[in-house]
Amino acid sequence: MLIHPQFDPVAIHLGPLAVHWYGLMYLLGFALFLTMGKYRLKNGNDVLTVPQLDDMLMYGAVGVVVGGRLGEVLFYQPGYYFSHPLEIFMVWKGGMSFHGGFLGVLIAVAIYGRKVGRGFWQLTDFVAPLVPLGLAAGRVGNFINGELWGRVASPDLPWAMLFPQARMEDIAEAQQSADLMNMLMQYGGLLRHPSQLYEFALEGIVLFGALWIYSAKPRATGKVSALFLIGYGLARFISEYFRNPDAGIFGKSDVISMGQWLSLPMIVIGVALFAFFSRRKQG
Repeated sequence: MLIHPQFDPVAIHLGPLAVHWYGLMYLLGFALFLTMGKYRLKNGNDVLTVPQLDDMLMYGAVGVVVGGRLGEVLFYQPGYYFSHPLEIFMVWKGGMSFHGGFLGVLIAVAIYGRKVGRGFWQLTDFVAPLVPLGLAAGRVGNFINGELWGRVASPDLPWAMLFPQARMEDIAEAQQSADLMNMLMQYGGLLRHPSQLYEFALEGIVLFGALWIYSAKPRATGKVSALFLIGYGLARFISEYFRNPDAGIFGKSDVISMGQWLSLPMIVIGVALFAFFSRRKQG
């Protein structure tokens, strides 16, 4: 049995100033975006200049933070945040929706594309392979915070983990089953999948590798973006089976979670776009 280390969510204490790990992971994601983006620009991709990449990152950062927070508020916890409106602005506590952040980034890219005279799909094809490493950094932040823990796992699973932060939820779930109550009594909590690490692997490392390799050769404009939609949608849909489902606007469900509902359109649209762009010439 593994026990979550319960890291201090604050990485650095500077008197009244506290630097949170969650914020540092976002900075790491942005740094990886710039590093890998500049590498692509120096190796034959001329869709942007380096100064333009820096500018687009600023647009994207605003889009991901604003969109991600609003997505969390509207998709996952509208009742709580409407009752505690000031906490909407406390982003350092965690609580960011990828799907909301994704929409925010798309809007930011569209605005920036008009500013510099670049096509929307040109820019999204360039950006898509740079995103997964940022997602991976975000999942590390989730794990450090001890949030978004997974569903109950078998004690036989070597990496099944006890999350002390989930104590109240463990007690509530254990009341539904004698087996879960026995697990609670034996281990002091319910053993769970470390789903943050599953998402780190699938949405981050695996998706990055697939997109980086696929985009290394010339492709018809839009196909890399379509593959991102398909790849992320599938990765998130699979990982949600191991993640403790959020209630969301449709209520809590063990059949299909809010994250899966939001991922299904990504998969469908991605497949349709991939088929559409496949009819075009490489560019």
